[in-house]
Amino acid sequence: MNKRPLAPLARFPALRLRRLRRTDWSRRLHAQTRLSADDLIWAIILKDGKNVREPVAALPGVYRLSPDEAVTAALEARELGIPALALFPFTDAEGRTPGGEEAVNPDNLMCRAARAIKAEVPEVGLMADVALDPYTDHGHDGLMRDGEILNDETVQILVKQSVVQAQAGFDIIAPSDMMDGRVGAIRKGLDEAGFQHVMIMAYAAKYASAFYGPYREAIGSSGVLKGDKRTYQMDPANSDEAIREVALDLAEGADSVMVKPGLPYLDIVARVKDEFGAPTFVFQVSGEYAQIKAAAQNGWIDGDKAMMESLLAFKRAGADGIITYFAAEAARTLKQSIR
Repeated sequence: MNKRPLAPLARFPALRLRRLRRTDWSRRLHAQTRLSADDLIWAIILKDGKNVREPVAALPGVYRLSPDEAVTAALEARELGIPALALFPFTDAEGRTPGGEEAVNPDNLMCRAARAIKAEVPEVGLMADVALDPYTDHGHDGLMRDGEILNDETVQILVKQSVVQAQAGFDIIAPSDMMDGRVGAIRKGLDEAGFQHVMIMAYAAKYASAFYGPYREAIGSSGVLKGDKRTYQMDPANSDEAIREVALDLAEGADSVMVKPGLPYLDIVARVKDEFGAPTFVFQVSGEYAQIKAAAQNGWIDGDKAMMESLLAFKRAGADGIITYFAAEAARTLKQSIR
């Protein structure tokens, strides 16, 4: 967002700003921000099995999908013009371990889904969440010893996880763990494994937020999480710290950066885009989605309008793209509006 000085303004009654808003064609002609399906990444929750479409209670309209159903979603994304999917795995308590070993299994749920999608819909991009929280029995993003999250030991596993995901066909590696130094280590690991073309979208400014609750239910972490994540996720009170985090991730080789959550952190999105000019993404997280859906179901707001307004706000703040559970719904709405 380039800051420009305001031109000298006439005064009322010579100047009437409502003239620009008077008609639909004029409002469209003077719109300063545009939203399209090209701006969306569709967040998808995976679950083992076949022909599985299991509703997530805390996320109305969202389903846990088996790999074959994820292929169907990818076909829909292609039809709607959505460029990419972001995949996240559900793991039940029996599949979790203290070290999260399933994260580096080349035949884990994420990898099987990626191979299935790329076999049928290779032109749709795939983004892989990189962290250990879907796989650990304590629900944290890293290895834990005596109640402390281990940084450097975790990074070593994240590198292996990233390479396994790249081998499965993921186009974007998105480390969401907030460990120090992980972007540089992952970039080095990918390059050494021959994946110089695979992108890194760093969860650069990820806050320790109350808005993640429905997601944790969706991936099976809510019942197992021990304690909180404030020793590695950011304090919601801090803004300058986000700039330092973004600067470090870009210096280590991130191709793009992300702010998470979305609407409560529009100021961070704007600061990041203003200060770095790098590709900047935002995650409209589960709690944001669930709030809009719940209010709409109770008749308190117009759900479709609130959905579109929230997505437009991200673009207005400077985001280049949005990861959201609303992606397919919003893309359908956009498609209908241009008929």
